[in-house]
Amino acid sequence: MMYLSMLSAFTQSSAQVDTVIEEKSLSIMDLLLSGGTGAIVIIAILFVLLFVAVYIYFERLFAIKAASKYDESFMHQIRDNVASGKIEAAKILCAQTNNPVARLTEKGISRIGHPLEDINKAIENAGRLEVYKLEKNVGILATVAGAAPMIGFLGTVIGMILAFHNLASSSGTADMGVLAEGIYTAMTTTVGGLVVGIVAYIGYNHLVVRTDKVIHTMEAQAVDFLDLLNEPA
Repeated sequence: MMYLSMLSAFTQSSAQVDTVIEEKSLSIMDLLLSGGTGAIVIIAILFVLLFVAVYIYFERLFAIKAASKYDESFMHQIRDNVASGKIEAAKILCAQTNNPVARLTEKGISRIGHPLEDINKAIENAGRLEVYKLEKNVGILATVAGAAPMIGFLGTVIGMILAFHNLASSSGTADMGVLAEGIYTAMTTTVGGLVVGIVAYIGYNHLVVRTDKVIHTMEAQAVDFLDLLNEPA
C-alpha cells in the first residue's frame, strides 16, 4: 500500500515537472511573434535582407563559376593563329569562347597594328568592365552584413524600452517573470540580425575570394598575350 502511494506521488511529481517544462518551452515562431508589432516589423525586415543576401550570393556564385571556366589550350590556339597571321580566325575563336579572358584577348587582337601601349590600354579598360560585371551587386552583401546586426539591435533596444516602460508604469511592482519575458523576447531581434549578418558576411568574403581568382587568371592571360605580341616575327 505504501509502495502504491509512493508511486502515485512520484507520478504526480513527474507530471508537474513535465507541465512546468512545457510551460517554459517556447517555439521559435512563438518567440518571433511574441515581441509585439515593432519586433515583428524588425524580424520581417531581417527576413527580407536574408532573402536578398542569399539570392545575390547564389546568383553571383553561378556567374563567377561560369566566368572561371577556362580552357588551357585557348591561348595556345590564339598564339598559333596570330603567329600564322590568321587574325580573323583568332577573333572568331574569341567570339565563340564565352569568358572574360576571351573577351580581353579579342579586344587586344582588334588593336593589333597599333602601338603596344594602346593595346595594353585597351585590354586594361576591357578588364575593368569585366571586373565590374563580376562584382555586380556584391557590395549589397557587405551592406547587409553591416546593417542587419544594427537593425536587430535596434529592435532589441525598442523592446527593452517598452519592457522598462511597463515596469515604470506599474510603480515598480511588475512581475519579474513578465519583465524577463519582455527582455528575452526583445533580444530575439538581435539574434536574428546577427544570423543574417553572419550569413551575408561569409557569403561576401567567399565571393570576393572567387572573384580574385578570376581576376588573377585574367591578368596572367593578358600578360601572356602581350608577351605574344612582343615575340620577334
